[in-house]
Amino acid sequence: MEEQDKKDMPREREEIFSRVIRAGKRTYFFDVKATRAGEHYLTITESKRRFNNEQGKFFYEKHKLFLYKEDFEKFTNGLSDVVQFIDTGEVPESLELNEPSIDKKHTDVEFEDLGNEETEVKEEDTEL
Repeated sequence: MEEQDKKDMPREREEIFSRVIRAGKRTYFFDVKATRAGEHYLTITESKRRFNNEQGKFFYEKHKLFLYKEDFEKFTNGLSDVVQFIDTGEVPESLELNEPSIDKKHTDVEFEDLGNEETEVKEEDTEL
């Protein structure tokens, strides 16, 4: 392959570390990759096997989340808080003592709506 062709091709980031979690009908991939500058970041991929009735075959529906190093602490704290709430049914003490969460506003989004490009975003759902 010519040198110019290599430059034009999108570059896949090298996986530095990976972890696969199989959970029922879903599989989660936790992949550590590096930016061009050598900074590590995390991609979390949810993969679900689906059947396409029109083509008569299976395909994998994937959703990705990119999480950068500077956000790790806030992400893990937030995840810990919501897991604690789900486990105990009580708002974690850390949330009661600190600034109010912007996530307290209720939205009408259903999980089935996520990722559907035809889903309309209601004006009230976009205000934070």
